[in-house]
Amino acid sequence: MRYLEKTLQLLVACGLAILVGCSEAPPPEAPAAEPQPKMDSLVSAAWLQEHLGDPDLVVLDATVVIESDAAGNFQSVNGRASFEAGHIPGAGVADLMGDLSDPDADDQYTLPSPEAFAAAMGALGVGDDTRVVLYDRMGMPWAARVWWMLRWIGFDNAALLDGGLNAWTAAGGELSTEAVARPPRTLSVNLRPDLIADQGEVRASIDDESIRLIDVLPAIHFRGEWTMYERPGHIPGATNIPTAQMFDETGHFRPDEELVVLFGDDHDTRTITYCGGGIAATLDAFVMARLGFTDIAIYDGSLDEWTADPENPMEICFECFGDSGE
Repeated sequence: MRYLEKTLQLLVACGLAILVGCSEAPPPEAPAAEPQPKMDSLVSAAWLQEHLGDPDLVVLDATVVIESDAAGNFQSVNGRASFEAGHIPGAGVADLMGDLSDPDADDQYTLPSPEAFAAAMGALGVGDDTRVVLYDRMGMPWAARVWWMLRWIGFDNAALLDGGLNAWTAAGGELSTEAVARPPRTLSVNLRPDLIADQGEVRASIDDESIRLIDVLPAIHFRGEWTMYERPGHIPGATNIPTAQMFDETGHFRPDEELVVLFGDDHDTRTITYCGGGIAATLDAFVMARLGFTDIAIYDGSLDEWTADPENPMEICFECFGDSGE
């Protein structure tokens, strides 16, 4: 009998402990969404208008605003203010100046840990069973950066909005100023480390003809006539395919048959794209992935990191000066 009393007391105590713990529990996760067919990695404004209310669809604004001062110096400004002024209804903020970058790194947009990134995206409502559409209002490099990061941790059901926010408004899409908080979800990490190149791999590529290196910055920067970084020019061995060549005059991606001319058809060669800080490089990488290239990486540190080390060589194309081809 005494044993039975102690057992009952223990059960009551455990029940009270559970109730107390539940009173301070975090909000429950959203239920798993119904599985949907894998969508294309590039969607139109018309497609988004049709699917905007789908319960498994998460839309994220990744805008970072680039401003310049009277002296011509550029600085990055968090895009949250522009988001609050008007965004696609139901969209959240993918904050590349906040929790989608490593706060302890020297370079501003350094990748966070895979786990930290997955947790930050999960807090935005992105889970294993959701679909994601990314956009920005600055030519799409910021959206492409988040797309590539999702791919890096093994999530493939994400797309860019072709033409970004401009395409949405041009198609008659409304803007909202209302904030929407989505229930958190769990986003798994199935890391693909080969999608990111480090300084050591890039340095080794200079003498390795089996690796292709692509500089995505404007031609004037590639040649070395102008620079935003510690030293002018480009990494030796690199070819120049500027991100501007990805788009037509309306700001939409050019047709695949035109883009393939830029990149060729050697789909299996290890290819590393770079820019200044690992952002614009993801645009060329995104296009190459759509075209069927199988072994692409971005150099996350890019010229911010590379030019800061005087041991890393840079090359200037003096004979190219004055060439207006961009």
